[in-house]
Amino acid sequence: MKHLFKPEVFKNILGILVLFLIVKILWFVVEVLWLPPVGIDQIAQKGSKALYYRVKLTPNEAAAPVTTTRKQPVRQASGNIKDIKLLAIYNASDATVVTVAYKSKTKVLSRGDNINGFILEGAGNDFATFSKQSKTYKVHLLKGKASSTSSVKTIKTTGIKAKSVAVKGDVTDAGDHKIIDRALLEHYAKNMDDIYKNIGIGEVREGKNLAGFRITFVRKDSPFAKLGVRRDDVIKSINGQEINSYNAAFGVYKNIQNIDNLTLVIQRGKEEMELEYEIN
Repeated sequence: MKHLFKPEVFKNILGILVLFLIVKILWFVVEVLWLPPVGIDQIAQKGSKALYYRVKLTPNEAAAPVTTTRKQPVRQASGNIKDIKLLAIYNASDATVVTVAYKSKTKVLSRGDNINGFILEGAGNDFATFSKQSKTYKVHLLKGKASSTSSVKTIKTTGIKAKSVAVKGDVTDAGDHKIIDRALLEHYAKNMDDIYKNIGIGEVREGKNLAGFRITFVRKDSPFAKLGVRRDDVIKSINGQEINSYNAAFGVYKNIQNIDNLTLVIQRGKEEMELEYEIN
């Protein structure tokens, strides 16, 4: 009978299997004695930090553009000093008063008053200074307009070449009082030069203190003559406000368009008198 495998071949295969079994047994012993019971890939990572990687998303080498927000510029207050026209100035030791025209309207200002954001700081012989947002501006008196200083005792204007505006309104005698047309007040509030053409005003002082204002002349047939005032009358108060400073006098003048009745206290010689007026 013929054998399928040679004895030598079978012996070699058996030897290999025995060797493989011995290696397996040795590996099992090593695993039990020295290796941990859990696989090395399953060991928990304690106290470790996650790793982050920067990924460049742009295909080129240039950095991605950074968007910045531009601050909007702060808008300056509207208004131009050139819109203010200086019509008249009065400068005294205790007051600075000017008359200005702004956008076709006339306004009387004393020191510290504001017109369109410009504050009156002072005045010279032919100019006024204004301030706005820490800047100083100088406005010169229009040619032919009125300027007066404290060295001139009588407040008047001379050499005025400007065209006179027709006076509207009149003064009516109602017996115990007089009625003043409001249009007349509005005219003189807007045309200060016309006041000085019809009436003269001078200072009355007691020592160094201003005690009032004296009427130095009244133009005949003028509205001021119809008010009943005379030359040398001393104006003491208007509507209870003592007129003992330029600020007080021009304070009344600035608000003259807003009153309905007027009480004028004057000193005529040794007699003190009250003159009553109704504004209609």
